[in-house]
Amino acid sequence: MREYLTDQIKAFLRDYEKNTVTKWGDPLVGFADAKKVKTLTSVVSPSHGAPEDAVKASTIVLAYFIPFQKELAQTNTKKGLASPQWAQSYEETNAMFIKLNAFLVERLKRKGYQAAVPPEAGSFDREKLISNWSQRHIAYLAGLGSFGLNNMLITKAGCCGRISTIVTDLDVPPDEPIKEELCMYKKNGTCGLCADRCPSGALTREGYDRHKCYAVCLENARVHNGYGNSYASEAGGEIQDTGSEVCGKCVAGMPCAFR
Repeated sequence: MREYLTDQIKAFLRDYEKNTVTKWGDPLVGFADAKKVKTLTSVVSPSHGAPEDAVKASTIVLAYFIPFQKELAQTNTKKGLASPQWAQSYEETNAMFIKLNAFLVERLKRKGYQAAVPPEAGSFDREKLISNWSQRHIAYLAGLGSFGLNNMLITKAGCCGRISTIVTDLDVPPDEPIKEELCMYKKNGTCGLCADRCPSGALTREGYDRHKCYAVCLENARVHNGYGNSYASEAGGEIQDTGSEVCGKCVAGMPCAFR
C-alpha cells in the first residue's frame, strides 16, 4: 500500500505541475498509528484534533512529505524578506494539497477503505500561534523524520518541503518514529546555521519565540499579497485574499534542506 500511494502521489504531482510555477520532488509516505495521534493533545495542544473526528473507525493517519526543488530554495537564501517565488510556491503547494488529498481519498475509497481530511487540518490559533492538527508531529509519528533545531521535521529528503495528512481505516502496520537523529546540531553540535540565519532572532540555540517568528511572517504577508493566504485551504476552504504568511529562512539553504 505504501508503494501504491507513493506512485499515486507521484503521478498526480507530475500531471498537476504542468499548470503551476512550482515543481516538486518525489514524496515520502508514512503511516502513523491513530491511537498515538490522539496523544498529541498532551504534546501540541489540548485542543488538538482526534483522528476519529474525520473517520470514526480510524486506524491510520497517512502522512506524506513533498519536497520543494533546490532551485526554489536558492531564491530564498538572501537576507531580508522571503522571495516572491517562495511565497508563490507555498501557496501553490497548499492549494495543490486540497486536490491531491481529494484524489487520495477517492483512491482509498475505491479500494474499500474510509478516508477523509481531518476537520482541524487548516486550523491555526492566531493567539497561541499553534495548529490544532500538527502535520509535522503526525509525520514524526509516521516515521518520516526527526525534529531539527529549526522546529521543522527533517526527513531523509530534508526539511525543505510541505507535509499533509489523511485519516483512514487502512489495515496496514503503523510505522514507528525513527530513532536516528537527523539534525546535525542536536546530534553533535556542528551546525546551528538555521538559528544564525533567522531574520528576527526568534530561533536561537536556546529556544524559540513563536511570536517573533510570526511577526516576520506578517511582515512578509504585507509585501507578498498577490498569492493569497491558504491556511484555511488545507482543510478544503478557499484561498484567502490576505497576504502570504511565510518566511522559510531557517529551511532554505540549510545543510538539512534536501538531505
